[in-house]
Amino acid sequence: MFANASLTGSKSEQYRQLAEQARGLLHGERDRIANAANLSALVYHALPALNWVGFYFWDGAELVVGPFQGQPACVRIALGRGVCGTAAASRQTQRVPDVEAFPGHIPCDSASRSELVVPLYRGEQLVGVFDLDSPELDRFDDEDQTGLETLATIFLESLT
Repeated sequence: MFANASLTGSKSEQYRQLAEQARGLLHGERDRIANAANLSALVYHALPALNWVGFYFWDGAELVVGPFQGQPACVRIALGRGVCGTAAASRQTQRVPDVEAFPGHIPCDSASRSELVVPLYRGEQLVGVFDLDSPELDRFDDEDQTGLETLATIFLESLT
């Protein structure tokens, strides 16, 4: 049974604890919708200063919103468009300190000021993206990026 616990210690220690919680939460479940829903809720409630945490899944033509926590979101995003589409197309995490300065940013929630998007690939196959928004400028740093990329890997491993 999963037990949620408060995070303690340094930021890197907190991400290690969050990764352990994510592994426990996703253990034995292979359904991507169930795992995306639970991981979104876990991260949204565990980390400070977030206003949106969720997934967009690739349907073969575009990214389509999946499970998330936060305000209603844009439903479809073209590959290469906005922060999510750029992460998916480039296969590189996008860490944007000020979304207003990002060319082609898609303003789904006007309260969002910074964003971090991790592309989700299994081999050469695009699965989607793991997207986090914050109402604070420059909310995400190197430790956040590393920690969230680890959580994205845990999500992908749960699907195999």
